[in-house]
Amino acid sequence: MHVQDSHWSSASTVTPGGAVSTAPGGGRGETARSAPLRVDAQRNLEHVLRAAREVFGELGYGAPMEDVARRARVGVGTVYRRFPSKDVLVRRIAEEETARLTDQARAALGQEDEPWSALSRFLRTSVASGAGRLLPPQVLRVGVSDEGDGGVAGEPRVPQQRIQPASGELRLVSTETGAPVVSVEDDAGAAALLEVVGRLVERARTAGELRPDVSVSDVLLVIATAAPSLPDAAQQAAASARLLDILLEGLRSRPA
Repeated sequence: MHVQDSHWSSASTVTPGGAVSTAPGGGRGETARSAPLRVDAQRNLEHVLRAAREVFGELGYGAPMEDVARRARVGVGTVYRRFPSKDVLVRRIAEEETARLTDQARAALGQEDEPWSALSRFLRTSVASGAGRLLPPQVLRVGVSDEGDGGVAGEPRVPQQRIQPASGELRLVSTETGAPVVSVEDDAGAAALLEVVGRLVERARTAGELRPDVSVSDVLLVIATAAPSLPDAAQQAAASARLLDILLEGLRSRPA
């Protein structure tokens, strides 16, 4: 899992039918395309989305658009006709995977009476789906400290979530500059995921089954960590299951 510090633009969005719209000032008019896609265009869009999930899942969101086009077996111009910038494609994939995780968390919360069973079910289902390889950075609270802080010098950093003292608002801030990058409140999908996973975590913690120092971001990090990308599907499933078993043991509270 490679997490990139993406400064995603909210100016361009892709509608469910594949039409690309831009906000005023985006330079392409309010709607670049609104007509339904032809059958071949719809098929190309599906190929591009599938390829993007595979490429970003294997190489991270830093992978170039040319790799996506090659995997989709279309020209890179076709990719850019559907998605005017890489940021738009990244946001589309990340939003879909975030929504998938949120649905899985809600299912576990609603169908499992035991708090630990609900949390472990969510983790197992999410890892098995491979969604952890495509988690957007604003739902992860991970930072590698400088050497003086006990971290490893020279290691890359990813954004951290911090509560802004004045407002209680959760924002994504750069670990290098401390400047706000993305407000999670501005991303309804990420906020919904954090909220429902927070309920799973709180239930398990209140029941005394989860270590008290485990956070929502720790749980999401487990999903990302336990979803390796291996060339053989059977090996990948076995490795994911084994690693998740070990990580679950680390999360669980033990009697003193």
